Amino acid sequence: MTNRDIFSQISQQLGSLLGQAPSPADLERKVRALVQSGLSRMDVVTREEFDAQAAVLSRTRARVEALERELETLRQQVEGAPGPDA
Repeated sequence: MTNRDIFSQISQQLGSLLGQAPSPADLERKVRALVQSGLSRMDVVTREEFDAQAAVLSRTRARVEALERELETLRQQVEGAPGPDA
C-alpha cells in the first residue's frame, strides 16, 4: 500500500467519523487512533530513532575521515621510502 493510498484511506475514515458527529473527546480519541494506525503502516521512524541513527552516521563519518587521513599518511610514507634497488 502506498503512502497516497494510506492517506486516502485515512481521509475517508475521517470523513465518516465527522459525519457521525461524535463528542469532541470521542472524536479526538478516534482520530488519534486512526492517525497512529496510518503512520504505523508507513515507513516512518520516531524522532528518537532518527536522532540515534544520525549520531551513528556522524561517528561513522568521523571514523572514515580519520582512516582516510591515516591512509594518505601511509601512502606518502610508502611513496617517499627508498625502493629495493636503492
